[in-house]
Amino acid sequence: MSIVIPVYNEAANLAALWRRLQPVLDRCGRACEVVFVDDGSADDSLAILRDLAAHDDRVRVVELARNFGQHAAILAGFRNSRGEIVITLDADLQNPPEEIPRLLAAIDEGNDVVGGWREERHDRTFRKFASRMHNHLTSAIVGVPMHDYGCMLRAYRRHIVDTVVACDEKAAFVPALANSFTKRVAEIPVGHEERASGRSHYNLLGLAKLSLNLITGFSMLPIQLVGLFGIVVFVLDFALVMLLLAHRLIYGPQQEGAMWVMFAAVFALFGALFLAIALVAEYVGRIYQEVRRRPNYIVRAVHDAESAHRQPSLRQ
Repeated sequence: MSIVIPVYNEAANLAALWRRLQPVLDRCGRACEVVFVDDGSADDSLAILRDLAAHDDRVRVVELARNFGQHAAILAGFRNSRGEIVITLDADLQNPPEEIPRLLAAIDEGNDVVGGWREERHDRTFRKFASRMHNHLTSAIVGVPMHDYGCMLRAYRRHIVDTVVACDEKAAFVPALANSFTKRVAEIPVGHEERASGRSHYNLLGLAKLSLNLITGFSMLPIQLVGLFGIVVFVLDFALVMLLLAHRLIYGPQQEGAMWVMFAAVFALFGALFLAIALVAEYVGRIYQEVRRRPNYIVRAVHDAESAHRQPSLRQ
């Protein structure tokens, strides 16, 4: 079993996290490893993690060259993990590590992916509302209904992890991507606690960007709907123009009102075209990101008990 934990400026929480995680590892009855991924932390997180790795051979630390984001860090952890079951966990202690045995039990029941569901979230009201909307959107696009796609406390079988890594997508949303590869998906209620220290690295803007990546990364429906909307607007605009011409031919020139109506229709058409251009630009931008073939992350070094320092390596 591998536990992948992305870390970004969590120095204040790491000691408590490791103190609570160790008994879980000792009691699980499986060979375990913990893969911490330092995502370019600016505090003492890396030093603390390297010290853990030096004193416990179950710990391995993947040091990224800079901050690449949570999901890129998870992908780096996936690639550097070796367990047949891989569990992801946040480092901020909002998701209790004591829930890990329940995820393992759900995996042992035959599921390929098990997600945690934070039934009682200790977040602000607007944050819970935004997350609820995001979960509805994700469920509709992926086709796998879940209450909580944002919970990082999740478990995956090895073949799912390997498939996600092989996709090598630039804007990967790991839970949604994993759920799209199997029908054996389960969701279990898990505890949720207030952040032990520091502040959340996810704000509403980050959630909006994640939703946009999700829409453009998993579905062609938005661009198809825009195309359909453009056709409808064009047909209605054409019908309006024909109606105005017929009215002019039958009744002659009238008041300026008809001209304003026509202008309104033209402006509506322009609005639809600009909307379509914006959405097409988003898809073109994603294609541009793919063809550049830039890595999702760069592993600067891997630290474990056998070697305090290794030569820097580059992996996509």
